Formats: sequence, C-alpha cells, structure tokens
Amino acid sequence: MYRFIKIMIASGLLFAAVAQPALADVVVIVSANSPVTTLSTAQIARIFQGKSNLMTPVDIEGHSVSRHEFYSKVVGADEARVKEMWAKLQFTGKGSAPRELASGTDVVKAVAANPKAIGYVDKSFVNMTVKIIYTVK
Repeated sequence: MYRFIKIMIASGLLFAAVAQPALADVVVIVSANSPVTTLSTAQIARIFQGKSNLMTPVDIEGHSVSRHEFYSKVVGADEARVKEMWAKLQFTGKGSAPRELASGTDVVKAVAANPKAIGYVDKSFVNMTVKIIYTVK
C-alpha cells in the first residue's frame, strides 16, 4: 500500500509539472513605419494603464499566456485589476480601453497599419511589418 501511495504522489507531481502552461516569449511591437525604436517598461505600462496617450494600445482578448505574461511582468497587475482600471477611466470619461483582438496575427496586422499603435504578441507572430521595441523578461 505504501508503494502505491508513493507512485500516486509521484504521478500527481509529474502531472502538475506537465500541466503548467509554457511561458510565452512576449515582445512589445510597433509598426515598422513608427518612429519609436524603444520604450521603457514604465512608459509601456503607462500606455496600457491609460495614463499616457503617447501611443494607442492594442490588446489580445481573452486569457492568453501572452496577455498574462505581459500584464503581470510589464504592467504589474492581473487581468481583473487591468479591467478595473480601464472601467474607471471609461466611466470618468478619461479614456477608453484598448481595442481587443482575437489573435497575435490580428494584433500584428492592426499595429502594422497604424504608426501610433503599440501591442504585444508572442515573438513567433512578428514579421517585417512590425518592429520589436521591448522584450518582456
């Protein structure tokens, strides 16, 4: 019986390790036509918190790994807190939430089409129409 419990515990630990999502290689992008070449973490966070109108943020909708990585490591807030911040800004008329798009491909297309746009995607979505200005660490 003791051996069976050890095997079950080991299997559970193995399952927990395998079930964890892989970390995304998230980058912040702007149009290849944008004059912006780099921004600090603080500048990017301010844009995605609605505290700066330097650029127009474009977001990925839903609960993607890239979204989680970006908001937790760059903005320093979870998705619920971010939604709360934007709701407050919208209610007071001080801003509107970023446009949310369905995929990294859609974010790249939107950012490429607007030199004032800024977004984040998994690095695998980057192509020649956009440039990387920040790598999330």
